[in-house]
Amino acid sequence: RWHHLRHPDMDAKIRRKLPTNFSEEPFFRYIEKRTMTKQTMEQNQSRSYHKVLTIAGSDSGGGAGIQADLKTISAIGCYGMSVITALTAQNTQGVMGVHAVPPAFVADQISAVFTDIGADAIKIGMLYSAELIETIATRLQAHGADNIVLDPVMVAQSGDRLVQDDAMDAMKKYLMPLAKVVTPNIPEAELLIDDKLEGFDAICRGAAKLAGYGSPNILIKGGHARGNDSTDFLYLASEERIKPLKGERIDTRNNHGTGCTLSSAIAAYIARGHDVEAAVENAKSYIEHAIRAGARYTIGQGHGPVHHFFQYWE
Repeated sequence: RWHHLRHPDMDAKIRRKLPTNFSEEPFFRYIEKRTMTKQTMEQNQSRSYHKVLTIAGSDSGGGAGIQADLKTISAIGCYGMSVITALTAQNTQGVMGVHAVPPAFVADQISAVFTDIGADAIKIGMLYSAELIETIATRLQAHGADNIVLDPVMVAQSGDRLVQDDAMDAMKKYLMPLAKVVTPNIPEAELLIDDKLEGFDAICRGAAKLAGYGSPNILIKGGHARGNDSTDFLYLASEERIKPLKGERIDTRNNHGTGCTLSSAIAAYIARGHDVEAAVENAKSYIEHAIRAGARYTIGQGHGPVHHFFQYWE
């Protein structure tokens, strides 16, 4: 016998048979046991994965970067692949060192994936230089990459800038026009447009300005704003519409890798066939559940990770 993970959109009759605490989880894939026959083996050999490529740095502590991305992609039911742009020595307390991967080898990793496996969606995280950004954009275009989710990581939790002006300019020039969705938090959005985003009207104007760099969808994350809730703002340029997405603000220090997790979740849902609006809404729900579940755990002595596999084990 074997276990087959089913999509969460199961019918109500089946859901009623599940344990209550499981069926209430919106992302739960229930497990159906069945006999592996020759016929089912042949059927499964013809199936294909929903494939997501993440281009980002490695986190030796496992809470953010490539590690968080691959956990998220797997949890949502996709096949994850990685292109590593930098190696970091870090844990829950901070970063001790960074070793940058040469841009030419980053390009080789991208080609290795696309010439054999391909990708249904791509998540791009922190990129350290203008040269690397241009290299990645050029190679992705050469392979006809689509469904790109860009998380423009530019500001550390401490508030310190992580990229230089030339890298930020390169991101606006080369990567944002390729991205289907861009997911800055408020400090990052302010850096990109060189303006303050205080209040709903300012956020609307800022999102429209960001869309002017070429991406049709902008998600401004409101986790840095003050208040009892955590509201994100999704701007859909084709409709000239902005949609507030309210969420619960969870009091926990286990918030390492939340941005990485959200953007890779959006990419995974797009890979599964969801439109941008549905992908963002599902990803926001996923990260809220992951933060809430992770808040119950202690790991390390600093900012711990979220619980990426909350729907499978606790």
